[in-house]
Amino acid sequence: MTKYHLAQINIARTLEPLDHPLLKDFVDQLDAVNALAEQSAGFIWRLQTEEGDATSIQAFDDPQIIVNMSVWESFEALKGFVYSGEHLRVMRNRSSWMAKLQTPILALWWIPAGQIPSVESAKAALRSLEENGSTPAAFTFAKPYPMPEPQSLPA
Repeated sequence: MTKYHLAQINIARTLEPLDHPLLKDFVDQLDAVNALAEQSAGFIWRLQTEEGDATSIQAFDDPQIIVNMSVWESFEALKGFVYSGEHLRVMRNRSSWMAKLQTPILALWWIPAGQIPSVESAKAALRSLEENGSTPAAFTFAKPYPMPEPQSLPA
């Protein structure tokens, strides 16, 4: 039987480069928030470099767009992390560091358990959300889709 996990991408465009004093408070919190995610129930994986963060991964042409990707056991596990505690406090200050984008900044989608999403598949999920709205291929917290039914693999 194929089981599924929830993949997510969220992006942000910083108001200034990450080494600018305006972003010091944000950058100073990254390690703690990443550690909190990794210790959260249901966490499986997150995109990161050998240094332990993803801020230097340039997934878009604009060097000020930063990307965060992770995989979780369930929708509820990810939602519990995102909308509680220290992560929620950081999110509430988002406008201090990040520009408002006119395109989707978050996409969620189901992947077979054991798979790790690529940056390209995550960007495709954002495009799908922009072009089609919430669908089983890419959705949001506001309009989620349930985990697909487990399917038997061919023998």
